[in-house]
Parts: sequence; structure tokens; C-alpha cells
Amino acid sequence: MLPVTVPAERAAPPGAARPARAAARRPVVVAVLLLAVLLLLMTVRLPWSGDLGMHAAVLERLRADPLHPGNPLVDAPTPSPYYSPWTVLLALTGSATGWGTFTVLRLGALAGLALLGTGVHAFVRTFTRSRTAVPLAVLCLLLLYGVRLFAWSGVLGLTSISLTLAYPSTFAFGMAFHLWALLRRALAAAWGTAAFLGLGLLLAGILLTHQFTGAVAVLGAAAVLLGARPWPGRAVWLRVAAACALAAAVLACWPYYAFFSLLGTGGLDDIHRPLYDHLATKFCLAGLGVAALALRARRDRRDPLVIFFGLGLAVFAAGGLSGHQAWGRILPAVLVPAQLALALEAASGGRRVRAALVPLTAVALLAGAWTQAGVLTYVLRPQALPPVLRHLHTVALWPRFTWAAREVPARQTVMTDNYYALRMLPAYGPYTVAPAYPDVFLPDAARRRAATRRYFAPATSRAERLGILKEYRVRWVLQKNGGPGLDRGDPALRRTVRGPAGFVLSEVAP
Repeated sequence: MLPVTVPAERAAPPGAARPARAAARRPVVVAVLLLAVLLLLMTVRLPWSGDLGMHAAVLERLRADPLHPGNPLVDAPTPSPYYSPWTVLLALTGSATGWGTFTVLRLGALAGLALLGTGVHAFVRTFTRSRTAVPLAVLCLLLLYGVRLFAWSGVLGLTSISLTLAYPSTFAFGMAFHLWALLRRALAAAWGTAAFLGLGLLLAGILLTHQFTGAVAVLGAAAVLLGARPWPGRAVWLRVAAACALAAAVLACWPYYAFFSLLGTGGLDDIHRPLYDHLATKFCLAGLGVAALALRARRDRRDPLVIFFGLGLAVFAAGGLSGHQAWGRILPAVLVPAQLALALEAASGGRRVRAALVPLTAVALLAGAWTQAGVLTYVLRPQALPPVLRHLHTVALWPRFTWAAREVPARQTVMTDNYYALRMLPAYGPYTVAPAYPDVFLPDAARRRAATRRYFAPATSRAERLGILKEYRVRWVLQKNGGPGLDRGDPALRRTVRGPAGFVLSEVAP
């Protein structure tokens, strides 16, 4: 008797699966469109809770003196790594159009958002032609983190990106995705030396614009090269070497700061310690992406996303073990490949893989969306939200100091020890005595902070306070009413202006 073979599943006629796939794709596309609208509203609102004041101050200094802007926060002729090709371009745009600094920042946020979206599209399309993969990748990049809120510049979570759209890190990350996509195409199509030199210029631009995102871009580019099939030949490696040499030359010649002097500088570990706290609750949802990476590794040990994840994890772990917590800024090199791997497997993996991953991915994305739903309060009044959403945890926005900025002319120095004022006043043009952020190029940063503490210490004498004001050419003092410092009736103060929350701004007599 002849054996009879019975197919386990009847083959579907050509095109029969298309309506089902289109129906499955529709909620993903709708979710991405809603998030796009939300982020566009963020470009108008520019929620302020973080480093926005620093980036606005950078534009203020460049607009005042494009060639020698000096320190962005204090009155000192020092270079700054914040003066990048991107910020110079934004400042020149503001000077040419006459637009205000925050209008220019909104334009920069819109450009960064567009570059990020097109970059993700370009990179994902080098892996698959699935129409679901790109929108699903966007959702994973924005929502697939954990059940504990986490926000940091250079991280693509919805909360992070809502607060950092106008930051150079967002623009740099968009360029990084384009770099990886172009490099994959260059390897596949055997592009010539000129094209690789262009990629070298692009890499230099990323590194100058945001150094931490530049490190992520380097690891991603290395992963693309190491995962290329077939293995690149000698001619390709020579082109890569030429591109790297050109990038290094551009970095060495950048006039606004010495890029290579940043290597090995310390002083940034303390502020990056939170990157290693509560890892399980902050990133548990991304574990599903690690499972997707394992599936890809079984098929191809040299899968670029697998290599990218491995390189990022090695650097991140090394930073935690060695006490160099600043290395934790490589975290996106761990998260992004896992998030993209999940999107790719859920959208274009085998039938069994998709059957298992799609519902799990949907649950994880819903959990991530709920964790970060508080960002709605950045663009909507609480009264406009359903009661269940009004009290969700989110990163609180900062109080405004526009009332004080209206009184203080640009490039005049303010003495204050208020956490928010130190980070916000320079955005409008004034300087502060102490810098609000670590500054590797400011040699007297510690002395400035010590002087600020002495000025506001209750036991400090009037003569010492006057000496500090004179030394740093202070023209204004911002403090709490009744707090330590010169009395409002002191003859050294010419006038005072009351502000909200008990603040008093006093002008120092010349």
C-alpha cells in the first residue's frame, strides 16, 4: 500500500491573507498616528523639565557671538561641547529670521522628530518589507520599557522624547538611524569610496551633536559591519577605514571645542548613577525583545541586532561593574536592538512565532502606554482628561521664571542657589555665578559653587557677600524673601521685584 500524506493545513489561495493582515495592521497604524499627533503637540508646548534651559542658553550665546560664544551658563570665555553643528545651524537660522530662541527650538524639535521617524523607517526597511514592521517598531521604541517611569535624554521612551524633542540628542538619534540604514545599503550594493566618506561625515556630525548618542551610533555601525553577509572584503574595509579617518579629522578640526579632550574626563559618574537603579522595574517589558533577539540569534549568530545588543550590554555592564556610571548612557544600545527585534519578529517572523509574540507584544505595549500615559498632562489640562488619567505618575514640569527674565538684561550675572532658577534663567540670556551642570571645560566650577554656598550661608558677613558680588560682577540676586543674603533695605541693592512663590529679585547697585 502506498503511503498517504495529509497536509496539516490547507494552503490559502494567493492574496487571501491580505485582508486579515490589513485588519491586524490597522490598530497599530492608528496608535502610531495618535502618538505622532501627541508628539507634534509637544513641539508646540515644549514641556520644561530638564535640560531645555541649557540648550536655549547655547542658542542665546551663539546668536550673540557666533564665533566666540563663551560658556553658555556663566560669564567665562571657555569652550563647550554643546556648541555643535546642529546648534550652530539653529542659531544662524534664528539670527537670519529674527525668530526667538524658543521658536527656533520648536523648529528644531519638529526637524528632530521628522528625522527620527524617517530614520526608523529607513533602518527597519533594510530588514523586512512588511508594512506592519515600521509602525510596530515605532510603538516598541516609544512604549516598550517597564512599569516604572523612566526619562533620560537620548532614550526614546515616550516620556523621554516628550521632554527632549528639542534636544540635540533627538536630532542625533535620527541621524544615527539613517547612518545604520545607509551603511547596510552601502554594504549590500557595494557603494564606492565617496559614499563611505559621506558616511564618515555623517558619523562625525552625530558625535559632535551629542557625544553619548554618538557612542551608540558607533556601536550600531560596528554591529552592521560585523553582521554583514557576505563578510566585507578588503576593499570595503579600506573604505571603512577612510571614512573613519575623515570622521576623526573633522572631530579634530571642530573649532568650538576639542572633541578628543572629552575622552577620559571624569566628574559625570555621580549624576548617572540612577541609570543603574531599579533596572528590573524600569525595563522589564523590554525582556520580550530579548526573547526576540534569541530567536534571531538561533537563525543567524551574526545578526546585526544581536551583535548590537551584545556590544551595548557589554559596555553597560562594564560601566556598572567598574564604577564608571557615565558609561550607562550607552543604554539605548541595549534597548533599541531588543525593541526592533521584537517588532520585526512580531511583524514578519514565522507563523508560530507571530502567533506567540503578537498577543504578548500587545499586552506589553498596553502596559507601557499605561505607565507613560501621564504625558497627556503636558498638552491637555487635567480637567480635559478622564478621572482615571488625572493622577497618573509623570515627570513634573518645572515652575517658570519668565517674570525674572523680563527684568534681567542678557549677559548680566545673577546670584542664586535655587535649583530651577540656575537651570532656567540662562535660557533667556542672563548668566549665573555657578553652573547648573558639570562642565569639564570650566576650571573654576567648584570655586563658583563654593562662592554661591558662602553667599547664602547665614553666618557669612556682609563684607564677604559684597566681595563675592564684586568678584563675579553680579548685577542681580534671586532668593527667597527673608532668606539668607543681603537685606532688601541694604544700600548695595538698588531695587527689588517680587515674584511668585516668595521669590525676590534684587538689583545690585553698580
